[in-house]
Amino acid sequence: MPPGPVFVELPIDVLYPFHVVQKELGGSKTPRGLRGKLVQCSSLQSLGVPCYLGGAARGLLPPECPLLLRQNRRQALRDADLVLLAGTVCDFRLSYGRLFGRGAAVVAVNRDRAQLLRNSDVFWKPRLAVQGDPGSFMVALAQSLQGFSCPREWLERLREAERDKEQQNQAKAAVPPPCHLNPLALLQALDQVLPPQSLLVADGGDFVATAAYIVRPRRPTGLAGPRVPAGDTGDIRGRPQVWVLYGDGSLGFSLMEFDTFVRHKVPVIALVGNDAGWTQISREQLPLLGSAVGCRLAFSDYHAVAAALGGRGFVLDAGGDTGDTGGDTGDTGDTGGDTGDTGGDTGGDTGGDPGDIGDRVVAVLRAAQAECHRGHPVLVNALLGPSDFREGSVSV
Repeated sequence: MPPGPVFVELPIDVLYPFHVVQKELGGSKTPRGLRGKLVQCSSLQSLGVPCYLGGAARGLLPPECPLLLRQNRRQALRDADLVLLAGTVCDFRLSYGRLFGRGAAVVAVNRDRAQLLRNSDVFWKPRLAVQGDPGSFMVALAQSLQGFSCPREWLERLREAERDKEQQNQAKAAVPPPCHLNPLALLQALDQVLPPQSLLVADGGDFVATAAYIVRPRRPTGLAGPRVPAGDTGDIRGRPQVWVLYGDGSLGFSLMEFDTFVRHKVPVIALVGNDAGWTQISREQLPLLGSAVGCRLAFSDYHAVAAALGGRGFVLDAGGDTGDTGGDTGDTGDTGGDTGDTGGDTGGDTGGDPGDIGDRVVAVLRAAQAECHRGHPVLVNALLGPSDFREGSVSV
């Protein structure tokens, strides 16, 4: 027996009256949802509300799901009369809450109270804030709203805007930069070769943020969190194919993990978007402050480092050598043999017809997949030219 009275705390997501949200959603003409982590896939489809997935929630809905949207999120938020933030935080990714339309009802659900109310009463104010598990909340909400139907014209309007934006992205991907590769074209090639059971790990700034608009995770839990620390190698070893998307800045924190991958025989493919800079920062630092100090890097031979550690390395450029580096690793003591020409042409012309470049990119990515299938960790060092795709995005 306890020595005295016992305090029993019931979680608020159990106590919460869902009929309040049911009333808001049931009367909404243009509802839309933003999903963070740990939201049930079946509940999203049951509600029938158009939604955008962010962070590790990407992949929660299959790529062909008609409710899933990726483009024009800013405009959709301004037009929606009800926004449901399921685990999503109002930080820089939502312009600190300044994107919501005037008069829009915002319902926020988060386990963490600080994240739940981040930047509230500054740029936004929730109509309802629920501290609880977003997944449990969405399941209960879907059960209480059986028979609810989102207005079809609202979803079709968003789908039409989605198609228009996809066409614009296709046109931008076809424009060769003054040097090296077009990052949109590279990511489209990656989306083309990804197998259905692949796992994506994303760790980067501008390159990874660009990938969010192009690359489609193939299944629920098909996107992991940032980086691949040594402790996660056991989890990814049994996966059919693991791709790690790195920016060249973020790679500096994790490149030596290739030693771990080789020693533990963990076959991953790292695709490095190497634009020789901290571009997510410099994109706005330069026009705001007039200086790119601290943002410049070099077109370094990261693929040669992977090969020296016993993995495989490819350098990928529009006009340079796309050969691989590294020989037969044998046992884990072998560093990979002769790395050959590791640098390619970092001056880089555009290398000819965009269609020919695209075919070469796909060929190198498939060669990397073949090496991964043989059990080798692989790094593809893709040299990127400048792009205005994310111009105006602020992360400083």
